[in-house]
Formats: sequence, C-alpha cells, structure tokens
Amino acid sequence: MKKITFLFSFFLVSLSLFSQQKEISFPESAVGIYKGTLEITSARGKQSIPMEFHLKATKDNKKFDYVLVYNNSPRNYTLVVKNKEKGIYDIDENNGIILPSKFANNTLFSFFEVQGNFLSTRLAFSTKKLEFEILFTATKNKVKTGGVSEKIPEVFGYPITTIQKATLVKQD
Repeated sequence: MKKITFLFSFFLVSLSLFSQQKEISFPESAVGIYKGTLEITSARGKQSIPMEFHLKATKDNKKFDYVLVYNNSPRNYTLVVKNKEKGIYDIDENNGIILPSKFANNTLFSFFEVQGNFLSTRLAFSTKKLEFEILFTATKNKVKTGGVSEKIPEVFGYPITTIQKATLVKQD
C-alpha cells in the first residue's frame, strides 16, 4: 500500500511539473506579430473585429515597439523596461500618457482610470499565442455594500460593462 501511495504521489508531482508553463524571458521571447479576432461583449451585444499585436525590438534594449492593430488601424505605443527583475514596465502611448504595468506569471497587467472609466488589461504570453483581455467599467456605476459594522468594511464594486477578449496566434 505504501508503494502505491508513493507511486501515485510521484505521478501527481511529475504531472504538475510537466503541466506548469515555463516562465518566458519577457519581453525578448515575446517579440513577434500575433493575429486573431477580438470579441467585444457589451450591452449592445457582441462584435468581432480583426486584431493584431506587434512587439518589436528597437536599438534601445529598454524600449520595444508595442503596436495594437484594430480593424487594420494601428495604435503605436512603446513598452519601456523600468525594472525587469521586478516585472515593472511602462506602456508609453507617445502622447504624454504613460500606463504603469506589471509582468508576472507570463502575463503583463495594467489597471488605469480615464475619463471616469476603469480599465484592466491582461496580456498572457505563451510560446505560440497571446491571450488578450480588457475589462471596462464606468466609475459612476459604483455599487456600495458592507459597512454594516466595524468588523465589516464598506466595499465598492464596479460592474463590468464591456469585455474585450482575443486569442492571438504568433506568426512565424
């Protein structure tokens, strides 16, 4: 019985090690062109548009061209490496707007507010694809709960009104 338990435990540990995604060397190993379809879900229904993401090296090893292409219309940004070891990056929109970003677990995260709206972005990289997601909510839609006693604090929720999601495939 001990042998069976040991073998089963060994199998589970081995399986979990093989199933874990290898940490990529970001941003260098993510350089490339990714293509797919962006699905937009909102109160107006669903919409699909072609989307691309381009990440290109530049002469400056601390800056990368970061281009989002929606419906063949590019938006040119710059990914700036602030502290690679800590996963700290900026997305410079090249117009005075700079969005702080965090890279962890093969994913680049950003959270920001603009014109009364919260946006959360997530770009999850693997060797051949990119999972892209933006969540959107208006700050005016804030919902307050809790606060009924000293032990239960007030909590503010923000109902998500728009989801943009795409699986983009890295081109060879």
